[in-house]
Amino acid sequence: MIKAATIQLQDSFSSKRGHRVGEALIARLGRAPDACWLFCAPDKDLAALVQGVYEAIGRRPLIGCTTDGEISSDGFSTGSAVLGGIVSDQIGFELAAVQNIGRSGEQAGRNLAGAFSDAINYVQLFSDGITGDGSAILRGMAAVFDRDIPVSGGTSGDAGKFQQTWQFLGDQVFTDAAVAIGFSGEFRLGTGVMSGWTPIGLPKKVTRAEGNILYELNGESALNVYERFLGRHAKNLPAVGVEYPLGLIDPTNGIDDDQLLLRATMSVDRQAGAIRFAGEIPEGSMVYLTCGDRSAILKATETAARLAIEDLGIETQPAFGFFYSCMARKALLGIRTREEIERVRAHIAQEVPVLGFYTYGEYCRPGPKRPSVLHNETATLSVIGFDP
Repeated sequence: MIKAATIQLQDSFSSKRGHRVGEALIARLGRAPDACWLFCAPDKDLAALVQGVYEAIGRRPLIGCTTDGEISSDGFSTGSAVLGGIVSDQIGFELAAVQNIGRSGEQAGRNLAGAFSDAINYVQLFSDGITGDGSAILRGMAAVFDRDIPVSGGTSGDAGKFQQTWQFLGDQVFTDAAVAIGFSGEFRLGTGVMSGWTPIGLPKKVTRAEGNILYELNGESALNVYERFLGRHAKNLPAVGVEYPLGLIDPTNGIDDDQLLLRATMSVDRQAGAIRFAGEIPEGSMVYLTCGDRSAILKATETAARLAIEDLGIETQPAFGFFYSCMARKALLGIRTREEIERVRAHIAQEVPVLGFYTYGEYCRPGPKRPSVLHNETATLSVIGFDP
């Protein structure tokens, strides 16, 4: 048996309101949850809200982070808090956290994975979206796990300010940290990923890069390439870059021209002619410049939901959907952002609870039996289900 529910709070944060939301979740589930997810705006009295929820649910496993927008069964919201919970007699949960991830993402990932038991077969990860290197965290986790364990989730946000984000575990609130919840037991998982951006022109070789900083494409300054591509819009870099992300071909992880790994622009160093992206750009890799529009982005969201249900299996009963989408999609969609959850509902029935948030980066495997990677500007769905 797996039962899930979500609650939305559209009010200022406090311990009392956190307690009230926790009690409402228990009432909807019929008993205290076995695990909870809390995603919320980076509002004042954040710690009090977390404490209130944690106490109300009986100090059960609680995990979450701050966001650039919240998603629940009630739809899309901002400046809010959403709480989701699950009760099950066939799933076990373990929690883990590491701090100071900005020092070494790979070591942080190793420490995080090392905190889990061998029983874990799925992990949800939420890391600092400003200080942490998500790709390095995944590398570190993969180096410790003795088998391919799917990882999904997202990097935390701060309502588009890009100053400081927070992560939660139990009643503790961290920054510059990564928190994770491991699943074990009898359940099924389906995942779906799609962006909606289309490659333009011929691929270019990354001839100089360091981590997430791109210096040269085909031996030319990365900034020069982007300025020529964008024309008069280049003066609006890096902001305009969310509309034209870099599309990375990554054969190692099964990512080719048909499904590029997107990288969003974060900042520009005009003196060095370099661009900093929200994820690593391996030197020697091939990349495309890309473009997208609202219709293509929304169609991709629906495709991601369809792929998740197909991956879950036609005989499997969906019980809980987790939707992690990029803040760049929200920025481009504008008033149509609410349509993303509507597109998800085209394939995930209304009675199945959905929870998630708008991220600064998305964790998910790009397809069945592929390694999990860090995406930008991408809609990702992870659906938990069971055999009826």
